[in-house]
Amino acid sequence: MAFSKVLIANRGEIACRIMRTAHHMGYRTVAVYSAADADAPHVQMADQAVCIGPAPVAASYLNVEAILEAADRSGADAVHPGYGFLAENADFARACAAAGLTFIGPSPQAIELMGNKRLAKLRMAEAEVPCVPGYNGADQDDAVLLASGEKIGFPLMVKAAAGGGGRGMRLVPDPGALSAAISGARSEAENAFGSGELILEKAVVEPRHVEIQVFADAHGNCVHLGERDCSVQRRHQKVVEEAPSPVVDAGLRAAMGEAAVAAAQAIEYVGAGTVEFLLGADGSFYFLEMNTRLQVEHPVTEMITGLDLVAWQLDVAAGDVLPLTQDAIGFDGHAMEVRLYAEDPYAEFLPQTGTVAAWRPSVEVRVDTGIAEGQEISPFYDPMVAKVIAHGRNREEARRRLLRGLEDTVLLGLPNNRGFLLQVLRHPAFAEGAATTAFIAKYFPDLQRPQPDAAARALAAVLLYRHSAQDRVAWRSASPIVVAIDLRFGEEQCLCRVAPAEAGYQVSLGADELVELELLSVADGRVRFRCAGVQQWASFAFEGNDLHLDLAGAGNRFFEFTPELAAAREKAGDGRLIAPMAGRIVSVRAGPGETVAKGQILVILEAMKMEHEIKAPADGVVKLIGVAEGDQVDPRQMLAEVTAADAEAAE
Repeated sequence: MAFSKVLIANRGEIACRIMRTAHHMGYRTVAVYSAADADAPHVQMADQAVCIGPAPVAASYLNVEAILEAADRSGADAVHPGYGFLAENADFARACAAAGLTFIGPSPQAIELMGNKRLAKLRMAEAEVPCVPGYNGADQDDAVLLASGEKIGFPLMVKAAAGGGGRGMRLVPDPGALSAAISGARSEAENAFGSGELILEKAVVEPRHVEIQVFADAHGNCVHLGERDCSVQRRHQKVVEEAPSPVVDAGLRAAMGEAAVAAAQAIEYVGAGTVEFLLGADGSFYFLEMNTRLQVEHPVTEMITGLDLVAWQLDVAAGDVLPLTQDAIGFDGHAMEVRLYAEDPYAEFLPQTGTVAAWRPSVEVRVDTGIAEGQEISPFYDPMVAKVIAHGRNREEARRRLLRGLEDTVLLGLPNNRGFLLQVLRHPAFAEGAATTAFIAKYFPDLQRPQPDAAARALAAVLLYRHSAQDRVAWRSASPIVVAIDLRFGEEQCLCRVAPAEAGYQVSLGADELVELELLSVADGRVRFRCAGVQQWASFAFEGNDLHLDLAGAGNRFFEFTPELAAAREKAGDGRLIAPMAGRIVSVRAGPGETVAKGQILVILEAMKMEHEIKAPADGVVKLIGVAEGDQVDPRQMLAEVTAADAEAAE
């Protein structure tokens, strides 16, 4: 089972994370990459790298034959799947074994069993692991599912039996919504996992999502490394993870750990795995699923145990005995992690694409990442760009350190969720450790995009003024010229007037607000300035004439609205529906001439591993559909056009 060169069948931050440990342990590494990732950091970090195909995942990171060929060409004798892509694909694990490669993960049989939620729940029930009541039958007929749902009662969850990450999952509040939920979950699951098999579960109201890290070797030893609380979620995807859970005491930890170890032993598990539970307010817990791989949130476990889980994976795959017994595993302090995504929280968390104009991670906390300045964030892969992790002596210190680390991490060039993460970490309910899976829905039901304050607007106006100074005449012989700037940010505008002054600039914001601002230093994308008697730092980057500005943890894109831009601006409200990002059309649900209602789904676009519903903006008639199922589309490509009913009547 000995090996010396590890091919990482993945990309981004997890590929870089695995390489760091592998290099430290003396292993050589091989990266695989798609055409879209040719210059990505994980490619540069590896000892060798092999292109495995074009950008779409089916032709590259899910292309088993190409990955095995890359291993053969590079001389790799082991494969680490990371997480996502082929990490929980039993056929891939079998193919690696057949090719004589050590698969750094569990057996194909364990992956197959636990990768199917229906079969996993049946096996867990046999092992006397507590399970949520539900339907796990093989009969997938809609009528059977509908009848089973009525029997289980509402609210309930419809879930894809294969896969995870919130895809193929629907919360059903009442009987009337079940049929549509089954149809939608099945379609999404088929597109994401190649299987439309579903299970139904009784919804546990406002539970916590608590998972146990387990580790087993090939010699019959199995331990748990404590719990992680992953309750703060959106769209059933984790946003914040922490260890230990603020509500789990030593007794409950022992009980959940014992159940998790029993789950692993029931399937003769080997390697790193995570057993996920729903934890009720009364302390009762129920098996949710088992992930047969390393988890995104494994760093918080590493920080409280002082262990390197990737090193354990490599040792176990090489045939070694687990280095510690259960009674030798201890926990120190508290750790928290947030996931930094290229997404817009204020537009229903829509994934974003674009160029990373500035990337400066904090040096005071752990940041696992796989991006670099100038890199293009494409629509082909998951939008997570980094994880920010902090450790403290206790939960509050960990929270404070994570807040500071996240505030000091600069990501400019495309919308991201950093501001929203800061809102979450600052919220009193989270600070008190009271967050359940209902946290975001309860406290952030209608996210409003924060608007830049006066200091940010004034600084933006000055930086734009300086950026285009060659086109302006700053001074006359007697007095400075006042320059008007029509400042835009999002859908908002601010008519500014900038005048150089003896100690900096005077900036009027609108008709009745005057800000005096002094630039103390400007270099390398950072500016030190004084405003209202306070000195502070801000980060910025120009992308053409667009200014990306980060001040006090809040990022905004500003630009000066010129007559040329006004002439080129698209006419608003014309009924044209455009692609929010590049992706693939998976469904077209209307045709030209069809009468539609406001909010009716016309097209479904798949991008960044999610389905996006393109809906009619108003009651009216479809004038045209510009795409067909299976088409690849570019950002802002027109998908459809609807003539509003009132416009049609006027004609």
